[in-house]
Amino acid sequence: MTFAQKYGPWAVVAGASDGLGAAFAERIAENGVNVVLLARRQSVLDDVAAGIRDRTGVETRTLAIDLTDPAATGAVADATDDLEIGFLVYCAGADPAFEPFLAQPIEAAEAMVQRNCVAPMRLCHHFAPAMAARGRGGIVIFGSGAGLAGGPNMVAYAATKAFDMVFAEALWAELHDTGVDVLGLILGKTDTPALRTLEHRRGQIASTEQTPPGAVPVADVVSEAFDNLANGPTWIVGEDLRAATQMMGSISRSDAVRFIVEASRDAMGP
Repeated sequence: MTFAQKYGPWAVVAGASDGLGAAFAERIAENGVNVVLLARRQSVLDDVAAGIRDRTGVETRTLAIDLTDPAATGAVADATDDLEIGFLVYCAGADPAFEPFLAQPIEAAEAMVQRNCVAPMRLCHHFAPAMAARGRGGIVIFGSGAGLAGGPNMVAYAATKAFDMVFAEALWAELHDTGVDVLGLILGKTDTPALRTLEHRRGQIASTEQTPPGAVPVADVVSEAFDNLANGPTWIVGEDLRAATQMMGSISRSDAVRFIVEASRDAMGP
């Protein structure tokens, strides 16, 4: 069975305006599957969609939407009602602030829970039944090493990513025998526009054109993901994060938190 036969004819990619989401959508299209691109900025989405169409020849559809809006998932369902969706990729969910929990309004944390937990849960509940009925399809939910244990400046973010990881694992347990692949993709430090912007703002890199030290290239993340779509429920990206995860599994939860605190301080500075 080809990729398109397994995961087509349409895919939905949330967070597709740049970075990992755009690269993932491009790889899907290269495999002959049409893509629906979701993100907040319509003009950027249109540019990404046009480039994908020009390079791959697939059909595209865009929907500018804020996934922190409780009504967003209903709008996605309405916008794709006429399509057969065989692949769902939820890549939205970065934390652009990296600030202490108490330094931000509670609404920021609530919006993150809506975007990182409620929205992917609702989208899976909407699209997965048809995939299971057809006996084929795929779901990829992007997680983070931040969800492995709590750490400073990412209280709500880390908690939502822990949810994403366990949700993907449990969904895999329920859908695996139906022919639907579910993969929770756990990322470490990744060379995305959001990370470059954050590290430049914090004075850790000289410009947003510079690669943050130790960041995994987007192309490597996408390659590992596509190589392991059927190897769920969880795939940890990058040798460094795999080693760190293995080490954390051998120590107590309290020591794991201390490890995250130190790693966060080393990676992000004071």
